[in-house]
Amino acid sequence: MSIRLYIGNLPKEVMERQELQEVFAEEGDSVIAKLITDRKTGKCRGFGFVTVKNDEQADQIIEKYNGHQFKESPLKIEKALPRSKNKNESEKTEDESKPANKSSGKAKKSRREKDKGASKTTSSTSSSSGNEAVQPDPRWADALAELKQRLAATTNS
Repeated sequence: MSIRLYIGNLPKEVMERQELQEVFAEEGDSVIAKLITDRKTGKCRGFGFVTVKNDEQADQIIEKYNGHQFKESPLKIEKALPRSKNKNESEKTEDESKPANKSSGKAKKSRREKDKGASKTTSSTSSSSGNEAVQPDPRWADALAELKQRLAATTNS
């Protein structure tokens, strides 16, 4: 069974897979390196993977090359987490965890309300608190004063 190793702390520059493969060349042809690059720029994203045949070889490589200097940066090598085979399974597990954590929805809602600004907050408080003295929007102050006068005149007559 093959084991994948995560290779981190790679320099973020344009480089080829062969350069990474050369680091592990003395381990034999069974070691296959894969460099993860940005699609737009072609530069390394700072990590890659090495596939080896078995656990013993993986442990030897981790022990030997973890901290190894590659282009002036020490490599970080560890066993890679297994990839999920079905994307839908990972989405299901995320969805199943959402109902259990109901308080996070409330926290997000309050953050949204905070982000909308004070004008929304004052309008919602004025409508719920009744007929308190609230400063109107200065752009509509004249029109509002005129409407209040008309309303007072119709209720008196």
